[in-house]
Amino acid sequence: MTFQTINQSQKKLWLAAIKPPMYSVAIMPIWVGTAIAFWEKNSINWSIFSTFLTSAILILAWENISNDVFDSETGIDKNKHHSLVNLTGNKSLMFVLSNLFLLLGILGISGISWWQKDLTVIGLILLCCFLGYIYQGPPFRLGYQGLGEILCFFAFGPLAISAAYYSQTKSCSMISLTASIIIGITTTIILFCSHFHQVKDDLAAGKLSPIVRMGTKAGSQLLSWSCGIVFVLISICVGLGIFPVWTLLSFGGLPFAIQLCRHVGNYHDQPEKVSNCKFIAVYLHFFSGLLFGLGFII
Repeated sequence: MTFQTINQSQKKLWLAAIKPPMYSVAIMPIWVGTAIAFWEKNSINWSIFSTFLTSAILILAWENISNDVFDSETGIDKNKHHSLVNLTGNKSLMFVLSNLFLLLGILGISGISWWQKDLTVIGLILLCCFLGYIYQGPPFRLGYQGLGEILCFFAFGPLAISAAYYSQTKSCSMISLTASIIIGITTTIILFCSHFHQVKDDLAAGKLSPIVRMGTKAGSQLLSWSCGIVFVLISICVGLGIFPVWTLLSFGGLPFAIQLCRHVGNYHDQPEKVSNCKFIAVYLHFFSGLLFGLGFII
């Protein structure tokens, strides 16, 4: 094996550990919440939007890195070569770095609350952080009980989108709450898909993920229903006049939903082949969410 090959291999491991595509999970709730605020109020505070976006990315970095730290304590990541803890061999450094990202993210959100003279936004985001911690953090580790998807739905759906909307309007909206269900589902699909290829490791570590509980076949069927619900809900809301007709642009993400469901349906019980399904889920989340928000802007 040449030095260049080793270099390329290490680069791939670091990219897999940092997970750049996954940060759309932080971006989409802020984008959609702000887009709805623009649709209703016809204005955007760009300083608040950019601060919120940066803070959301920092907070997600905290969650991703701290999850690697917490998982290293249970042994579930012993075969995960792209774990940041395994790559660096320094759990303490990763823990400090994750908390630094959290502090910077919370400072940014605190700045928004200070500008608004209102604690609502920081309160909602602190609740998101709490849900993020009890997902993998001790002594809770609710993700090991199969509750991670529920926590993910509320943190990245209703709570995050409501916070983004409130940061622009200082008010609440049933439309943003309805839209948050869609983003919450597509975000949760990403987490759900991450379990298909690691059933063996999850079982060994005592992690009762939804896929461990229901099996890969039933999981693939639930995935198809979940993807279908997203587009049915958008269609119904457009038909009822809740969403503008331009939000049907979100159907641009439908090819990724079809690809995802077919791929998982075919390979749900073959870890080597199904392991990339979460990245297809990221494309579904990103493109459907981007176009969904664009529909409100137009």
